[in-house]
Amino acid sequence: MVQYLVGSRASNLAKAQVREYLRPLRERFPGSTFTHRVILEGGDKDRRSLLSNVSAVSGGSAFSSEQEAALSRGDVDVVVHSLKDLPTSNPNGLTLLPPPGREDVRDALCGSTLAGLRKGAKVGTGAPRRIAQLLAVRPDLEIIPIRGNVPPRLKKIETMGLDAVVLAAAGLRRLGLADAIGELLPLDLFPPSPGQGALGIQVRTDDPSAPLREMLSTVGDLAVDAEIRAERALLAELHGGCSVPVGAYGETLPDGGLRLFGQVSSLDGTTQISGLLTGPSEEPEKLGAALAATLIDQGAHSILDAVRATLATR
Repeated sequence: MVQYLVGSRASNLAKAQVREYLRPLRERFPGSTFTHRVILEGGDKDRRSLLSNVSAVSGGSAFSSEQEAALSRGDVDVVVHSLKDLPTSNPNGLTLLPPPGREDVRDALCGSTLAGLRKGAKVGTGAPRRIAQLLAVRPDLEIIPIRGNVPPRLKKIETMGLDAVVLAAAGLRRLGLADAIGELLPLDLFPPSPGQGALGIQVRTDDPSAPLREMLSTVGDLAVDAEIRAERALLAELHGGCSVPVGAYGETLPDGGLRLFGQVSSLDGTTQISGLLTGPSEEPEKLGAALAATLIDQGAHSILDAVRATLATR
């Protein structure tokens, strides 16, 4: 029996994602053993600093650098990430495989609905994209920065006296907390982080374990892969990351084409630009780059430069 080591972060959500990913693999390949190994990330150790500062210390992403280093060293054979946490470029020697489908891509308001929030209500979220999108729709809201894993953030409604918090619907569903969703936020106003709801399956490019790559490829969804590649290409062309307010959503059409929606916002939500393009699913990166060019023509770079300058002073 061959054993493979699967790495992930330590959170309950990360563990749930590993279980979700391994379930069909264990059924299809009973002659192989998949063992889970937890890897602590800088963003898990430091829950107070800005994520941009944590990333600067780690020299990469606050939620992926340690896992990628372990994969590169051969300490694990594959890593299961939340794709939205990954930078748009892979480290040398690592690559992403098609993910196994995708959970709900939408953001969820927990504790209330948008219409039900009182004037000046306190809403918890630490993500610049979510802050900008909320303020664009409800400029009266008081945004309270929060960080941490999903259950602790959900509890902050009570412990911090918040009216609501914004979380990814995918994480809530994977943790069995869908009942906490007050409203699923509409995609036209709240496009998610590129890759939200999808797993990032990362392996070594030149891995001697060729059978592992073949096994993992059997559960990959090529349609979802095209969608997320378009979203991530858009973000890459805008030189964005998880700390800037860029939303994107790719959707496979019934005729096999690919539609991509993208949005760039100022931090206060007063300025938003968006675009929608359709193209062949065989060239998702070209579609992402084309939409990025459209947004740049509308002033995306000046908006994002101002965002970065503001965040750098915090």
